[in-house]
Formats: sequence, C-alpha cells, structure tokens
Amino acid sequence: MKELLEKIWQSALAAIESGNDAESLRIRFLGKKGELTAVLRGMGALSPEERPKMGQLVNEMREKIENAIAEKAAKEKEEALKNKLLSEKIDVTLPGNDLSVGHRHPIAETEKMMRDIFIGMGFSVVEGPEVEYDYYNFEALNLPKNHPARDTQDTFYITDNILLRSQTSPVQVRAMENSKPPIRIISPGRVYRADPADATHSPIFHQCEGLVVDKGITMGDLKGVLELFAKKMFGEDTRIRFRPHHFPFTEPSAEVDVSCWECGGKGCRLCKGEGWIEILGAGMVHPFVLSNCGIDPNVYSGFAFGMGIERVALCRFGIDDLRLLYENDVRFLEQF
Repeated sequence: MKELLEKIWQSALAAIESGNDAESLRIRFLGKKGELTAVLRGMGALSPEERPKMGQLVNEMREKIENAIAEKAAKEKEEALKNKLLSEKIDVTLPGNDLSVGHRHPIAETEKMMRDIFIGMGFSVVEGPEVEYDYYNFEALNLPKNHPARDTQDTFYITDNILLRSQTSPVQVRAMENSKPPIRIISPGRVYRADPADATHSPIFHQCEGLVVDKGITMGDLKGVLELFAKKMFGEDTRIRFRPHHFPFTEPSAEVDVSCWECGGKGCRLCKGEGWIEILGAGMVHPFVLSNCGIDPNVYSGFAFGMGIERVALCRFGIDDLRLLYENDVRFLEQF
C-alpha cells in the first residue's frame, strides 16, 4: 500500500510538471473517482491493526497533493494576471481624444448674469410654481375678474381657477404673504402666454422680476437699482430713462429704456435709429397689492420691475429672431 501511495505521489508531481491545470489535477487525484480516493476504498481489505496506520499515510498524502495543487493554482493565477496585463497594455504617452465640451445656452447665461448682478446688490432669489392659481396670477395683483388687462395676457387656463402663470409676479405675492418687510427678492423663471411663435414672441419664455418692500422706498431707489443693473449688464456708459406707462399692479408705473450700447445713443440699426432700447417695465407697488398681501401701505412702500430674459439676451448678443434660441441648432449656439 505504501508503494502505491508513493506511485500516486510521483504521478501527481509528473502531472503538475507537465502543465496540467489545477482543476483537472484535483479531479484526477482527489475527486470521487480519483486515484487517492480509490486507495481509501481499498482499505476495507486491510486488517483492523493496519487500517489506522494506512489511514494516516493516506491523509498525509492527500495533504501533500492538495498543497502541490494549491501551489499550482496560485502560479496559474499569477500567470493569467501577467498575460492579461500584457494584452491590455496601453501607451499612456499617446495623445488622448479631444472631448467636445459645451457651454451655457444664451438664455441660461443671461439669467445667470442677472442673478449675479442682483445678488451682488443684496437681493435673494425666490422661485415658485409654474402652474398657478388665478388669485396669485391676477386678483392679488389688482387684476380682478373681467379686468381689461387680462385680455392682453392671452393666458393658458387649465380650469377656471388654475392656469399656467403668465408672469413671475405670483412669486412676489407669495413672498409678501409669507414674510415681513424688509423684502428684497428677484423671481426668475418660465412663463406662458398664448402668443404665436414669431421673431419677437414665444408661447414659452422667461422673465426676471424684482421686488423691494421697506419703509421709505421711493422711485429714486428704483432708478438707482435699475441704473446699476443696466451698467453691469450692458456697459458702464449705459444710461436709462423712464417713460410714463400704466400697469395695474404699480402706481406710478414706467417703461424703462436703456441707451443703445452699440451707438451710445446716436441711433443705429440695433436701436432702429432711436438711440434707446426698451428693456423692462417697473413702478411703485400699488397700495392695493400691498394690502392684499397683508402689508400696511401707510407704513411700507415698495417698487417692482420685470423684464424678459430672452429680450435681454437678444439685445446683448445681437440676435434678431427669438426662435433661434429654441431651435437647438448647434451651429447657432456654438457662436456664443
């Protein structure tokens, strides 16, 4: 029996040296039908005195063969890793492929500039729902039912009481309802009006509105804020002018123009020879609006303003058709 075990051991060493893989060696010598297992089955023919000694020899041989196969498996694993590293080797000194990196859309870039300018003046950015109640979009802003100004809004109604907001002014109403003066906020965001798409109109566009409410606020404060905004947005030489206008939610109200940054006010193609470009509407918050929001107009006053972000982008980048901003033509967008 000892000679048989020695023969199995020599056979196992020869098989390992010949390059057989570890798994096939394990099956051949240690599996259910393996050579060493056959020796164990033959121990029934031995005498009771011989069995313990032979069992010990068989177990020792099993351990030797297992260790040899484990060493073989480790070498196979190491060799496989080397081959994989060689096959997947890359030359890190080769130049890489250039990645195409995009940039902000002109509308997003313009909105970011507006945010940064007003944040620099101490304003906070407040956002609100785009699906709004009629009360916040109109009634709280001094536009009751059947008010003529509602006809000019071309509003998308979902129900009689729910609509897609036609301006970001509802955000200002909610801010006045939920916080006490002093208030200094801007409310940029998407708005919706049933306008046909053309060179100057879109059913979806963006607005940035502002609101300041505190004791002793005057038109002078409004002019100072807008003048600083215009200089930061369009250049230090920019001037502004107020033209009387009417908005139901402000009194007095004004249309605000900026001097043409292209010609300095002399008149050119950009400003259509006028020297000025209309950019926004503004005014002192109407006392009725303050009262509707729970603010005493006898104690507090405020101003509000609003402008179309697309309009500012068109002027700033010299774009002559609003639709170009929404067509996602990379040839157009990569110019900016």
